[in-house]
Order: sequence, then structure tokens, then C-alpha cells
Amino acid sequence: MVGHLRDQAQACADLGSPLYARLLARVADDVEAGGPAADVLRGHEQDPGPSALGLRLMGGVHRLVLERRAPELATVFPSVGGSGDPGSAWRPLRALLASHRDELRGWLDRAPQTNEVGRSAALIGALQHVAAARPGPVRLVEIGASAGLNLRADRFRVELADGRSVGPDTSPVVLRDPWRGVLPPLDASADVVERIGCDVAPVDPTTTAGRLLLTSYVWPDQRERHERLRGALDLAREVPATVEKAGAADFLDRLGLREGTTTVVWHSVMWQYLPRTEQDRVRRRLDALGAAAGDRAGLAYASLEPRHRTPGSRHEFLVVLRVWPGGEERVLGVASPHGLPTTWE
Repeated sequence: MVGHLRDQAQACADLGSPLYARLLARVADDVEAGGPAADVLRGHEQDPGPSALGLRLMGGVHRLVLERRAPELATVFPSVGGSGDPGSAWRPLRALLASHRDELRGWLDRAPQTNEVGRSAALIGALQHVAAARPGPVRLVEIGASAGLNLRADRFRVELADGRSVGPDTSPVVLRDPWRGVLPPLDASADVVERIGCDVAPVDPTTTAGRLLLTSYVWPDQRERHERLRGALDLAREVPATVEKAGAADFLDRLGLREGTTTVVWHSVMWQYLPRTEQDRVRRRLDALGAAAGDRAGLAYASLEPRHRTPGSRHEFLVVLRVWPGGEERVLGVASPHGLPTTWE
């Protein structure tokens, strides 16, 4: 557990959150010392690294801050106007771990519901490739969709450094200079006619409770991520999408292709939470749908997940696309864990 917490602390540092980097390192120290953090995390000693135990804990902590139930820690968390000073945060966090032990333990059984809007940079690029290969109406389908924010990705705006752009001029979500490398086709346009998805614990982004939950998983010292989330939440009230409570495999088993459209199945940074048996079911179902695809009813499958390019190579967050008929897999590019920037190949 301690090793995983330290790894997560380093990941937060690498991804630009000095506040969480410092706090998770101190949580690891406190576990070793048998302090309040050890009491909160007891029973999770064998949790695997990909379960993101540290982020589960901090999601609960941030929720208490957002609800104004941790006033001393709030003076440090920038998401509620705090200073952002990592050196001032550990003492009030340690006190919160002791005073809210049972409530925070309840958060450890939840997968982080980040619904990271920045990952739409990868999806939008993949949609550009699909639209160039198969012009016409698109059904956008997301498994592990959380609140379905990225089911509205075609309504987000990508602004490139050279002044070119993709997406509506008036979008409340703007991804500024998110792409590098060999850019996707910019003159294509995905005409999304349906937005559906699934999640084992879907969140309604149009409710106060849903907005609060999603915000709690965005690291408090990352202003641009919070801005993108707020814009996506506003857009969710305007653009309907349906997220069903269901596992990925069960949901896809009920999904069929539709004449006159291309069905685009997408997911991002959720694969690690699926059991191996369910991963295999998803692969088989996609292959079966692909076998049924044709000129009038197409299928595409896009993902942003940590993968090995070759056996023994390091993990990279690869943007991968398959389009049927054909179904050959292409690595389109590589992204950061939060999607920005995405470098196309």
C-alpha cells in the first residue's frame, strides 16, 4: 500500500499537482507510522496500484472540503479559494482523517469518477479520422461513461496554436493547443445523432449532487481542469445523453448496429477496472459487431488506455482506433493520462 501511495504521489507531481503530491507522500508516511491514515486505509493493504487507492481517499477528502465541512483544509484548497500551499495542508488533513475516519473509509470502495474532460482531445481526434473514413451520421457510444460528459465531445472546441480550430465557436469547453504531431483530418465533421453509454455507477451531471461528485475527483490545484469540467457540466444541461446503469459487456451485448450510421464505441482509462473475463467479453462482442458491419452500417472502436506497444515496453496512454469493415487496429497517437496534450503519429 505504502509503495502505491508513493507512486501516486509522484504521478501527481508529474501531472502538475504539487498539493496532492505532498499530501499523498505524507499519507504514506502516516500509514508507516500507524497514524490516522493507517486507520482509514486499514483493510486495503493488498489493493493493486491501478485501483488508485490514494485518489479514492482524496476524492472523499475533497468532497468534505467542497461541502464546507473541512474549513481549515479549505483555506489551502484552491478549488474553494484556498492558498494552494502544500506545506500548510498536512496538519488539517491529518486531523480530518482522524475526525471523519468512517466516512472517508466509505469512499475507498468507489472507483474514481473523474470523467476527465481533457481526454476528449483524444476522442475528438479519433472522431475526425472516423468522419474522414466514413462520412455520415454517427452514434456515439461510451462504456465506463461515468456522467457521459465526453459523449458531448463533438460540441467541444479544439483551438490549435496556428489559429485553426475544430468544433463550435460558442462552446463552453475549449481545449487550447491540445494536439501535437501529425494532426487528424481537420476538414471532416462528425454528425452525432445519438449519444448513449453505460457505467456501473452512473452520475447525473445535471444535478447538484452529480456536479459535486465529479468536482470532488478533480485535483483542487488544477484550475484549467476545473474550468473544463464547469463548461462540460453546463453543456450537459443543453445536450442530452443517456447513460445506463450497466456493466460494459452486458451493455454491448444489447447494442446493435443501425442502418445508415456508423456506431463509434469509445472508452478512456476505465479498462483497468474491468475483470479479465469482462474484458474478454467486450473484445468478443466488438469482433461480432465488426463482422456484421458493412457499407450501410459501420462500426468504429476508439480507446485511450495505458497499454504496452510491444511486450516488455513501458506503459503509454495510447489512442487506438479500429474501423469496420476491415477492423485493423491503428495506433493514432499517445496522450497524457488526462488527455492533454495528445501527440498524433
